[in-house]
Amino acid sequence: MSRTPDLIVPDLTGRRAVVTGASDGMGLHVAARLASAGAEVVLPVRNRTKGEAALARIRQVAPGADVSLRDLDLSSLASVAALGATLRAEGRPVHLLVNNAGVMTPPERQTTADGFELQLGSNHLGHVALVAQLLPLLVAGRARVTSQVSVAAARGRVHLEDLSWERSYDGMAAYRSSKIALGLFGLELDRRSRAAGWGITSNLAHPGVAPTNLLAARPEVGRASDAPGRRLIVALGRRGWLVGTPESAGLPALLAATGPGAKAGALYGPSGFGHLGGAPAEQRLYPPLRDEKAAREVWDVSERLAGVTFAAA
Repeated sequence: MSRTPDLIVPDLTGRRAVVTGASDGMGLHVAARLASAGAEVVLPVRNRTKGEAALARIRQVAPGADVSLRDLDLSSLASVAALGATLRAEGRPVHLLVNNAGVMTPPERQTTADGFELQLGSNHLGHVALVAQLLPLLVAGRARVTSQVSVAAARGRVHLEDLSWERSYDGMAAYRSSKIALGLFGLELDRRSRAAGWGITSNLAHPGVAPTNLLAARPEVGRASDAPGRRLIVALGRRGWLVGTPESAGLPALLAATGPGAKAGALYGPSGFGHLGGAPAEQRLYPPLRDEKAAREVWDVSERLAGVTFAAA
């Protein structure tokens, strides 16, 4: 496996991109590459201090980049609605939306501002609400929407009988459920766009395994120290062995979002051993993501829980 897989991002001059979770890690690398290719990049962030640092880093690698911050906390539907109202008021079509932000395996069950289990609310419902809020802008831009899932979505199912994990809590199962739900939603979005003539294309990406901040110490989710295994992932990533780096982990999302040949309804991930690292490429949809009936169920329950409807005008 090459130590430094990469890809060519096409010229994106005149296109507006919105990237969630871009204040650090692979999201920051995705945003920087989009800005370097000429896109106007909007970074919705929860932490303005981290956001300002991200802007500075992007401008170091892309002097003169058109990049700006907006406020967003995906664990609050009110915050998502406020961002939607702000961007709709700006009246600019959105051409690329990368649903990248996420949280992973809080040791204890936590809830969002709206009472949902944190991973369900932040990884899935927040992004569902964001797509609904931005739908007129996405239609105007004939946008490509890329949603970031996970290798964890390769097995398991959506925990529909107890979506918010109120009866019992398993951090990894809840994470897996949230990512499968997001993937099913992303694929159903593409099908519904084609049926309604919205002009939006939607696909999925996953980063493989890389030393991103998902497994780092995060007091805000109750993790006082790095999750088990992160040190090994960091060491392997530095040597270019088996797993990826924060830079390479973002390449599948870049390919899915910008590749001229990237397909609607497809999944992109690393092409190395076990799809853990390596150059980005299309790969077969994970079995849990192939269930169209489950996708329709997830769409309907997500609309209800997020309090949104998908109206293009």
